[in-house]
This record gives sequence, C-alpha cells and structure tokens, in this order.
Amino acid sequence: MNLPLPTAHPATFGLVLAGGRGRRMGGADKPLLRLRGATILERVLSRLVPQCAGVALNANGDPTRFAFTGLAVVADDVPGFAGPLAGVLAGLDLLAVRRPDTQWLVTVPGDCPFLPGDLVARLHAARERDGTTLACARSGEWTHPVVGLWPVALRADLRRALVEEGLAKVGAFAARHGVALASWPAEPFDPFFNVNTPEDAAEAERMAALSA
Repeated sequence: MNLPLPTAHPATFGLVLAGGRGRRMGGADKPLLRLRGATILERVLSRLVPQCAGVALNANGDPTRFAFTGLAVVADDVPGFAGPLAGVLAGLDLLAVRRPDTQWLVTVPGDCPFLPGDLVARLHAARERDGTTLACARSGEWTHPVVGLWPVALRADLRRALVEEGLAKVGAFAARHGVALASWPAEPFDPFFNVNTPEDAAEAERMAALSA
C-alpha cells in the first residue's frame, strides 16, 4: 500500500551500518567493493544523503579506510561483536551528544546499493499511520529490520537490552516497542537487495546496468 507522503517530517540523521565482518565475502569490506565504477558505499550515500539532516558511518577497526567519504565514523562501544543493534546504539549516542536538536535516526546497511529515494519520508509516514515508536522497510514478502527509523528516546532502553540482556536481534528489540512497516515493490528489482556473496555482487552488476 502506497501511503501519502508527509509534506514535512522531523529532521532525521542517517547512519550507514558498515561494520559487518563480510564472512561470506572472504572477510572483505563489502561497502568498499566496486560496482560499475563506484563503491557500494558511494552508491548508498548518493541515495541517503539527500534525505537526511546529516550522515555518519558506523564501523569498527581502522576508520581511515572510509576517509574518502569525509564523514564521521563511530565505532561500537558494546564489548564483543554485538551486531547491528550496537551500531544503532552508537548512532543514537552520537545524536544525543553532538546533535541534540535531532531526535530521529534512520539506519541502512552499507551493502545496499539501490536504496529508494523516498526511504525516510515513507518510514515516517508509516510510523505516523500506525502510531508506533519505530518503523522499518519491507519489500515483497521480506521485512528489513536494519533499514529502520529510531527515536533517540529509546537510547537507554537499547543499551540496557544490549548490555544487561545480551539481546542481539534487531527485530526482537523493535517488536517490544511497536514497529510499522513501510512497503516497496520487489520488482523489477528489490531496492533493499544487499551484497553478501560473490554471486550477489555479480547480480548487483546486472541490476546496476539495468537501472543506469
């Protein structure tokens, strides 16, 4: 169902979750793989930046590998590899400290090169429609909890879930607070297609050629 988009929505900061370990890619930094002359990360940013009041990257390890973007890189501060929820928390902490005027965070994976240009507006529209705290994307029959809208107000609760409960699943945390779904068609190709394997990289090349 296509929702009427709000004429205005709250200022929203973008966070690209670029800290995955890339195990199915032989440990490669998936956002730095090249796709038709540009890195996947550059393609993600070209779609996300125009929709946001600012953008940062979440990644662990040497941040200088992303210096070409000119963006701040924030690492997880939860011990161990806690997954995407730790990245979400890092983004919420960043806003609370450096951007207290911005109360909403949108997160996307760093390996999704075909993000829709109306992502943020439609996530807010879904949240307003359902009266929920959170919203995430859906395409076809697939839900994408990591492509989500998060209020800074959940920061303390998320830290408690991660540190005290060891909760790791994005969907499980979101379900506690109520999550609306914003839907996109999966044809002619899925806008949330992500590059996890060499086969996915080849398919992304094909898709990029068709959408050029």
